[in-house]
Amino acid sequence: MEIKLYSGHAPGSERWTWQEEMNNNNSMNVMTVFNVVHPSLTVHLPDPSAANGTAIVICPGGGFHFLAIDHEGNNIAKELVKKGITVFVLKYRLVHVLTNNPFDEMINTADMKAWDDQAMPIIPLAIDDGRKALAYVRLNASQFNLNPEHIGIMGFSAGGMVAATTAFGYDSLNRPSFVAPIYGDLPESRLGTVLADAPPLFVACSQDDEFGFASHAINIYNKWYQAKRPVEMHLFTRGGHGFGAGNVGTTTYRWIDQFTAWLKMMKLIP
Repeated sequence: MEIKLYSGHAPGSERWTWQEEMNNNNSMNVMTVFNVVHPSLTVHLPDPSAANGTAIVICPGGGFHFLAIDHEGNNIAKELVKKGITVFVLKYRLVHVLTNNPFDEMINTADMKAWDDQAMPIIPLAIDDGRKALAYVRLNASQFNLNPEHIGIMGFSAGGMVAATTAFGYDSLNRPSFVAPIYGDLPESRLGTVLADAPPLFVACSQDDEFGFASHAINIYNKWYQAKRPVEMHLFTRGGHGFGAGNVGTTTYRWIDQFTAWLKMMKLIP
């Protein structure tokens, strides 16, 4: 089931006329979604006998140029629904790309800063979509048999930025019940003041992350620790960037089990 987040065009992108595309036409066969114009949620439902009333919005990564929709979205959802969690995979707005292979364009770019800079005007729109997703799930909690106080958000890489920023400046409708940035791109400029009721935070990254996001993980952990808000961090020795559900042969493997154990400890799942 796919649900559009906005009726008509999303605010700020009313003049976008290009079409969303999806393919794995790249050197790693990574399924990518790109040129997202109409943000949406794809719903993954657990077996009714196992459903526990907790929901997670998942924000895949891709540098705001594409979404690794399976590796950091649908595959993660498959693991979480086994735990009784209802999952909503978010397709948020992205840079308009003119290629059908944005993944290889990313890994082959000669000027990563210029590539990153293309995303700057789009990032606020993507963050708005993350907040809108949380609000949508909370408003429709009864439709999905959810506890409106158990609606969290998780994101990977660029999607980690979308997820983490919802932990600042929220209102009663879009406040996440918990937040999980996984190897998130979390520059200080995108973070705010940790409020007195800031949601519990679960952070995971590898020490050898190629983009240096381990330092981002440590920084946001320290903010929650200093504010005396609940936080747990897993900083794996090896795993690199983009380990998804985890790499066999490193301690990133099955990190989702550690995450759901944390949810249970926090009484967010039974």
